[in-house]
Amino acid sequence: MANENKLKHLEFIQNVITRMNSNSFMIKGWCVTLVAALFALAAKDSEVKFAVIAYFIIPIFWILDGFFLATEKAFRKMYNQVRVKDENEIDFNMTPEPVTICDLFCQGIITKTLIPFYGICLLATRAIVYFWG
Repeated sequence: MANENKLKHLEFIQNVITRMNSNSFMIKGWCVTLVAALFALAAKDSEVKFAVIAYFIIPIFWILDGFFLATEKAFRKMYNQVRVKDENEIDFNMTPEPVTICDLFCQGIITKTLIPFYGICLLATRAIVYFWG
């Protein structure tokens, strides 16, 4: 087993990537759950102010989801760097390059996967507020 350390290091990194992906999925679930609960409260009490709260919740979840996505991409980059290293260069470092504000926006928040999801949430909120307000 000449590449045992390399395989173990790649496995560690892959576990973090999987965890970031799971966190992103959970964030989306929580966002939909909270927004739906706010819509239900708004409908039950005929109070549009409950639906308006979603305008604050959705961007918070969007930013958090973008952070997890940008961090996942940083670990994928690290995975590719470790993949091409020689066995004697493996140091089990688990610190990827830091996620910058530019990375957060360009590789996280403003992506083809998050814009439609959170955009639809915001549009639905706008429609609910418009029709109840």
